[in-house]
Amino acid sequence: MKENGLVAPILFVVLMATWEVAVRVLEIPAIVLPTPSSVGMALVREVTSPSFLYHLGVTFTEIVAGFAAGAVLGIVLGIAIGQSEFLERVVYPYVVAFQTVPKVAIAPIIVIWFGYGLSSKVVITATIVFFPLLANTIAGLRSAPRDQIEMLRAHTANEWQVFHMVRLPQALPYIFAGLDIAVVLAVIGAVVGEFVGARAGLGFLILQKNFTFDMAGSFAILIVLSLIGVGLHGIIVTIQRRLLFWTSANDRGRIATF
Repeated sequence: MKENGLVAPILFVVLMATWEVAVRVLEIPAIVLPTPSSVGMALVREVTSPSFLYHLGVTFTEIVAGFAAGAVLGIVLGIAIGQSEFLERVVYPYVVAFQTVPKVAIAPIIVIWFGYGLSSKVVITATIVFFPLLANTIAGLRSAPRDQIEMLRAHTANEWQVFHMVRLPQALPYIFAGLDIAVVLAVIGAVVGEFVGARAGLGFLILQKNFTFDMAGSFAILIVLSLIGVGLHGIIVTIQRRLLFWTSANDRGRIATF
């Protein structure tokens, strides 16, 4: 077991060493591919910069606010569609049609509508987060065992009782799988919004680094964004394990409809 735990760190060291040696031996220009050592120094420089926390706070706020808005809307609408065949026929086709539109294509329109501030980034992030939660919520509600539903109805249970006693518990693993997917997409959504138009944020910093051909700085910001995504993923997984203690790790890993 201890040996297995060492595999990932050893692999990381080997990859970094190979990257470092390859760049130096092949004399790859820093503007094309910086060395891990230069990226590490750039990361320290960026993190210790007086303005870094401000840009980090802007992006983190966009991620959390957009994730929360998209998740709530997706779960609520998913519950409504999952409980109503009429809404499925009338509303769901339009939702799917909207999802097929590339968010990068509509991001400039959203920025024009909501401005260059926080609001447009939250809206862009929410539109990306929305569909995984909607699809997983609907799939989870429909996965409820038919025999349990019929048994409750045979004992005069109403729709609300069927929902909170059978459908919702069955849907929770699916919903958390959607949350796990969505929280990573939220990071992408916030950065896409900042690429389109922003005055602050980590995506804004990446654009600045690219304009000045500071590839090491760009890689350093990308590392920070990756750490944010990994951290948020860890939070969702931890909450899921505490709330859905009756499901096994294998079951949680298999559930993902988006």
